[in-house]
Amino acid sequence: MDYDKRLEELSRAHQSLITRKNKSENLGNGIFKRYENPVLTAAHTPLYWRYNLSKENNPYLMERIGINSVFNAGAIKWNNKYLLMARVEASDRKSFFAIAESDNGIDQFKFWEYPVVIPETDLPDTNVYDVRLTAHEDGWVYGLFCTERRDPAASIGDQSAALAQCGIIRSKDLLSWERLADLKTGSQQQRNVVLHPEFVDGKYAFYTRPQDSFIEAGNGGGIAFGLSESIENAEIPEELVIDRKEYHTVYEAKNGQGPAPIKTKYGWLHLAHGVRNTAAGLRYVLYMFMTDLNDLSLVTHKPAGYFIAPEGTERIGDVSNVVFSNGWIADEDGKVFIYYAASDSRIHVATSTIDQLLDYVLHTPEDGWRSAATVQRIHHLIDQNKENEQPDQNKTS
Repeated sequence: MDYDKRLEELSRAHQSLITRKNKSENLGNGIFKRYENPVLTAAHTPLYWRYNLSKENNPYLMERIGINSVFNAGAIKWNNKYLLMARVEASDRKSFFAIAESDNGIDQFKFWEYPVVIPETDLPDTNVYDVRLTAHEDGWVYGLFCTERRDPAASIGDQSAALAQCGIIRSKDLLSWERLADLKTGSQQQRNVVLHPEFVDGKYAFYTRPQDSFIEAGNGGGIAFGLSESIENAEIPEELVIDRKEYHTVYEAKNGQGPAPIKTKYGWLHLAHGVRNTAAGLRYVLYMFMTDLNDLSLVTHKPAGYFIAPEGTERIGDVSNVVFSNGWIADEDGKVFIYYAASDSRIHVATSTIDQLLDYVLHTPEDGWRSAATVQRIHHLIDQNKENEQPDQNKTS
């Protein structure tokens, strides 16, 4: 195939992808709706990121910079557009952030011209990923992300040992970003750190995940909460675990906060991920809980089990059997867009409403911790349904 014909076909395929409409599933579970197509994939990245579009310098029109995957996106509504600050992983395993926007939040996402430039600290990041965006009441938009560096204590033969900490950036226009000092805590490692959108007693509030090692949470007990006097040099002297790991649950191995919580009249809605080990490896799902409006450390409601789990082709990818979310958007009309990554490969959307999510969190039974308790809850539901049965007018005795 000659250069011009190949470029024409590449351009046509890319344009078809980024203008494709998305359809919701027909029935669903009454809590949220899934959609047929992912909203962002590696193929959505612009051709001019991947190809040298010079016939003289690239006569075979080869990819010069490969993109492996697009996943784990922070989300924000900005200038009436739905924005995803996605984790884009190149074929060299280095992740970076890039913003894509959509008019309706469910399809036709298009990347901005350039990836996001993240200023480095005196200790450069080897890899950055999984940003959480928070529009804070102080007037800034903050991005909290994982900054990964090689563990200096590791032996020369161990090239996988790493240290993870929380990097912090902020912006007023989402175009240029200021880098602040990395968050300091008493934990050896930090991932999945989220900034609360409001001040608490005049301080910046954070959700953290104390962790003993790069991969395993170890003695890290779950999702924690802490306060910092400053954001420019953020430091949390004490982390209080508010949502613990629990034996034989979907969050028994580790759990972590997803995006910043959504404020409602009944409490703060939280979306989190839970991890358990199986014979096929780790399984990541999403779950929800609610904290008190005034006491953010108090969990008031927590439905049993998962909220979203990988289904069908969502289970297939670089890291299979995984869903992960670090971004959602609540519209003024009550509609909620939940952006979740499938198997570290692509980004999907599910839609719901504040009312539906409140109904789910407030009225779904909590975990009873035992098989017998689950059976009891089902029996109770069956009995309730019997009591509410409508008499069959055509039934004869």
